[in-house]
Formats: sequence, structure tokens, C-alpha cells
Amino acid sequence: MTSHITTHVLDAVSGLPAAGVAVSLWSVGADSAARLADATTDADGRVKDLGPEALDPGTYRVTFATGDYFAARGVATFYPSITIDFTVEAGRDHYHVPCLLSPFAYSTYRGS
Repeated sequence: MTSHITTHVLDAVSGLPAAGVAVSLWSVGADSAARLADATTDADGRVKDLGPEALDPGTYRVTFATGDYFAARGVATFYPSITIDFTVEAGRDHYHVPCLLSPFAYSTYRGS
């Protein structure tokens, strides 16, 4: 089963999936954030079950623990974490939030 939110993390330096990256999902309000789920990327750099099957419309955040990932590999990084905020709309059943990372840069896009 695939949850409402999924991700795929690739390490641009090694050219491989980023296995073992801790990922968390947050619901973001005007003055606060609430943690909804935690997961770790699998051997293919994916999290297929981040959070519930359905989310209310609103703002959400995915945080990647990139500092821990690079530290485990003995690589210095400028980004101890990467935070991506996005909007969930009514009537949409799936959001894929991928991340391409390196020690000194990252990119993301709305996946399918």
C-alpha cells in the first residue's frame, strides 16, 4: 500500500539511492508544527508509507536528516537537514516529494 505522501532520495555525489535517510512528516499551522510520521529510506532511497493514507487540505512539511546521512559516510555537509513545505489540496490522493542531494546542494520537485 502507498500512503498519501511518498519520497525518493538520491545521492547526486555517489549516483546511488540515499539509503538510511531519516524522514519526518509534519502538519504545519500558522504558529506551530505537529509531527505526524517518521520513516527511513529503504535500500532504493524510497519511503512508500510516510504518514496516513489521507491528509486534510493544508500545509505539510517533509524533513530529511541529511546531516546524519552524510556524517555516517564521513562527509561534511552544509545542510544538517532539508525541509520542504508543500500544500495538500482537496481531492488529490497522492503527493510524491523527491529530493536529490549532495553535501552542498539539493533540489526537489513535485513528483508523480
